[in-house]
Amino acid sequence: MAGSSMTFTETKHTTVKKIKAAWVSDDTLGTASGTTTGKYSGRFIGLITDPGAPAPSDNYTVTVIDADSVDLLLGAATANRDTVNTEFLAEASLAGVANSTLTFSVSSAGNAKAGTIYLLIR
Repeated sequence: MAGSSMTFTETKHTTVKKIKAAWVSDDTLGTASGTTTGKYSGRFIGLITDPGAPAPSDNYTVTVIDADSVDLLLGAATANRDTVNTEFLAEASLAGVANSTLTFSVSSAGNAKAGTIYLLIR
C-alpha cells in the first residue's frame, strides 16, 4: 500500500506568486493533501489543474483551504476536474487569501493517480 504525496514549489515572479503542487493519490483512498510552507496574501488570479500519468478519475475534486478552514476556490473545483484535459479557473470564480498557509487537497482521484495544481496569486 502506497501513501499519498504532494510536493510544493513556491515561487515569486515580480507581483505574482506561483504555487505548484504535484500530487500522487493514495492507493486506497484516492486522496492527497499538503500544506504550503509559506504564508500568502492576495487575490487568486488563476488555478490550473493538469492531470498526470496515470490519469486521475474523471470529475475529481480540488480544494484550497486557508487557516480558517475556508475553501478559497469557492467550490469551483468540486467534482468537475477532467481526467484528460488541462483546465483553468479564472479570477472571477476564485477568492483571495490573507496571511495564511494554504492546504491543497485532492479527492475522488482514484487509486495511485497523479496530477499537478498551479495556483497564481497577486
